[in-house]
Amino acid sequence: MTIDDLRRILVECAGEDETGSLDGDILDTPFADLGYDSLALMETAGRIKQEFGVVIADEDIATMESPRVLLDTVADLSRSVAAA
Repeated sequence: MTIDDLRRILVECAGEDETGSLDGDILDTPFADLGYDSLALMETAGRIKQEFGVVIADEDIATMESPRVLLDTVADLSRSVAAA
């Protein structure tokens, strides 16, 4: 999953009109500063599961602070599933 995949999913889940801009380097921008709350992130986790087969627990997604943390988590979980 790439940052562009994540941008697309974030916009689809919450709509860019309802959030901050997702243009530019957002990797280390806190989700709160981007306008995303825990409900939007839970929807994002559901979409990631649907598209990429990676399951992120609700309690984990609620503590993720930035897109970089989310992407790193998805990468780690993907490697864990592939190794099993």
